[in-house]
Amino acid sequence: MAATSASPVPVAPTGLTPRARRFVETEGVRVFRRDLERYRGAWTEHGVPAAEIDRAVAYEARWGGLALPPAPFYESGPRVLGADVPEGSATEGWWIPAGDSRCSTAYGFLLGPGGEFGIDGFRWTPLHASTEGWVESLALAAHARRWARTVTRITGEAVDSVDLKGYVPVPEVQGLTDSWWRGSNSLIALYRGEAVSLDAPQCLEAHVYRGLDRHGLTGG
Repeated sequence: MAATSASPVPVAPTGLTPRARRFVETEGVRVFRRDLERYRGAWTEHGVPAAEIDRAVAYEARWGGLALPPAPFYESGPRVLGADVPEGSATEGWWIPAGDSRCSTAYGFLLGPGGEFGIDGFRWTPLHASTEGWVESLALAAHARRWARTVTRITGEAVDSVDLKGYVPVPEVQGLTDSWWRGSNSLIALYRGEAVSLDAPQCLEAHVYRGLDRHGLTGG
């Protein structure tokens, strides 16, 4: 697809927390952005509704060409965020590719019918309520790794035994299958998407970041 040139220094989209804006603008790179409007006619002939083309164009305008550091899970996440031709039907709904994977995986990253950011492998599994939630999760993981005194990785069935008493959800990550939890001096990230999408409980994973002060807990 044709690309629109852009400065390699990204400007973070509006609506993110200060922590996520810093993450995007200091750690990200804007490589290019596709001009999806050039393909509207072909996509319409392919049977894609105008509303779904509009959704893909809006996503590309907001996130297209943004390359972020590797994610701590999901095979390091998308290589570059960007939309392509929506696929689906009026009955099942429409999904839009959200960015190429960094390596060969059993799933891809998609935007769901309601704008959810998720993965599609054995089944469609929304990770966050929006792309903003995904980026907030990446930013919080990078921040927590930097400030935590210890980081513990828990896998498989042991994840179901993680004690969340005294923790509250971190709302900005908009967790659906995945979620973040904040305690008095620690953060916990629960990654359940692979386990659900691939029907593989062994893929459950949690990361526990301990020894955080007030700045470490929020980064705001």
